[in-house]
Amino acid sequence: MRKVTRFFWFCSGAHIDTLKKYPIEHNKYVGIGATIFFTALFASLSGGYAMYFVFSGGGFAVGFAILFGLIWGTAIFNMDRYIVSSINKEGSTNQQILQASPRILLAIMIGVVISRPIELKIFDKEIRNKLKNAYIKGQHRKIDTLEKTYNQKYAVEMGKDIDYKKESDSLTKDINRTRYQLNQEVFGDKSDQTSGIKGYGTYAKQKEGFLQEKEDRLKLVTQNQDKMDQYLAQRKDYEGLNTLRLFSDHQLDSLATVAGFADRNWALGQLGYNDDGTRNLDTYLAETFISWLFILFECLPVFVKLMSPKGPYDVALAKTAEANMYFAEKDKERDVAVTDEVYDHHLDEDVAKRKKLISGQSEYDLGNHRYD
Repeated sequence: MRKVTRFFWFCSGAHIDTLKKYPIEHNKYVGIGATIFFTALFASLSGGYAMYFVFSGGGFAVGFAILFGLIWGTAIFNMDRYIVSSINKEGSTNQQILQASPRILLAIMIGVVISRPIELKIFDKEIRNKLKNAYIKGQHRKIDTLEKTYNQKYAVEMGKDIDYKKESDSLTKDINRTRYQLNQEVFGDKSDQTSGIKGYGTYAKQKEGFLQEKEDRLKLVTQNQDKMDQYLAQRKDYEGLNTLRLFSDHQLDSLATVAGFADRNWALGQLGYNDDGTRNLDTYLAETFISWLFILFECLPVFVKLMSPKGPYDVALAKTAEANMYFAEKDKERDVAVTDEVYDHHLDEDVAKRKKLISGQSEYDLGNHRYD
């Protein structure tokens, strides 16, 4: 238990030797340290999960996720620990808030970054369904676009094909009607279109000739229609219309599984809206509450430090800092004094040496110089 307490003290950035002297402050800094630690832990899990989807499908996806998660969690831990420990309780409330404001803004951004990958995991089933629907709609749009382009590109040929079909249908009806009238003429059935004379006579031969002409024309139209159908079928193959199919359920599951972080993030954003574009309030509130929960959790160490009253540890820490500053100033004065004394000593020695040299030179000059 003692090791855990000391670990959380370390996480809070407290000066452990000073904190030991004030038991009343122990629990407060255990709480601050635990909050910082678990914030970094959530950041590590979130960053690792996000990186896993970046390298999803790769052989080193898990390794990269673990490595990035550790680096990201350590960075968040170090940042939280430094900023929380740097809040000075000696200043006024406004000064403390001003001092902590950059940290609060940073916490909001960190909270959003941490919460997003976790939201992706929480809404994983709904995201998969949204992605499947998006892939199906995308495939429909692709098919519709190809068909529209195909219809515009081969509008003349398709118009001819339709004309051939219309003419073929008309000729088929005429042939059936003419064949019926020919039978009536041969068997002597009297009508508006027949003579009523039984046998294969002149009128029957005329009707047979009309029938043959129409059958020849139908054969030609049918051949042209078949050629046009074959040409359009080849064009469909060339344009890719015949090979493009809607995704099967198995393909949709595979696509949703290997979807990247950007696609899943887009799908998560779309969960807040219904198919008609209106706001899906339930999902939107759930996403918002999760985001704000992590933002609040990220800001909590700063809020705890700001809301906590100034305790004996803060006073002792300020006095220790003041004493250290005083000691540093005195240490500086000592170094300056020592430097001055050493400089003066070297100066005196240099002056004495210079005097000795001058005196020796003078004696030498006097002894060797003649004045006669």
